[in-house]
Amino acid sequence: MRRSIVCAAVALVLSACGGGNTESSVQAPGAEETAKTKALDAGAAVLQDRPPVDAINAYLDGFHFYNGQMKVQMEAHHYCSILNEDVIQCTIYDGNVKDAKLMGVEYIISEKLFAGLPEQEKALWHSHVQEVKSGQLIAPGIPEVAEHALMEKLIHTYGKTWHTWHTDLDKDLPRGMPQLMMGFTADGQADPAMVAARDARLGVSSEDKRKRRADIAAPPIDAGADAWQKGKVIQIEDPTGGHAHAGKENPEAPSDPDANATSTGTPQK
Repeated sequence: MRRSIVCAAVALVLSACGGGNTESSVQAPGAEETAKTKALDAGAAVLQDRPPVDAINAYLDGFHFYNGQMKVQMEAHHYCSILNEDVIQCTIYDGNVKDAKLMGVEYIISEKLFAGLPEQEKALWHSHVQEVKSGQLIAPGIPEVAEHALMEKLIHTYGKTWHTWHTDLDKDLPRGMPQLMMGFTADGQADPAMVAARDARLGVSSEDKRKRRADIAAPPIDAGADAWQKGKVIQIEDPTGGHAHAGKENPEAPSDPDANATSTGTPQK
């Protein structure tokens, strides 16, 4: 029964619009497309198959912050392929219009698969309980009943997110190193102005969605997830200096010598 509900929700996602538009904040340098390039683009669109792109069947909108620097937050538009009942893969953009910039990727897995991961791997992943229960994670453009069914599934999942184009910092090109992102775990962490601006733009109410999702039971969160809360903040060092801020918010926590990254910080409340 649950599977059929989720399938129905996905079908509605496929046929729904995404709500209000969110423009990209980045203007990439480069000359305007020539007539030849446009013709090649149009020809490719007609003649070439794109199975991985065509498999994208869900649009989710939520918020991320840099692991180790909660104050640096941004909206993230996820376009996802549901591979099976336990694995979802998403491309992440800074907007939902044609020229939106590809910011990164998120891999989403079920609690069953997450439980089998090594502890060091679990530290790279974040839970989705707060994102769902707070109403901040949304599926724009689909009926409430379909979104509710989708959230009942997502609350039992974990995500690993890497941003590669830091559009909050780099307004022209993707620079520096990929950065590990996290999701919020408690009320009061997400910037209310950021959430309100998103809600107004897409014509939704996070607070209303929070109330409507009160009946979704919050599962226990695996202790290995959201490791930053326990002082284990893993991040890739950026030799360009573009992310010198990352990991500096709480500089007193011990480092993790086994991680192929910097690990600094103390638990944030």
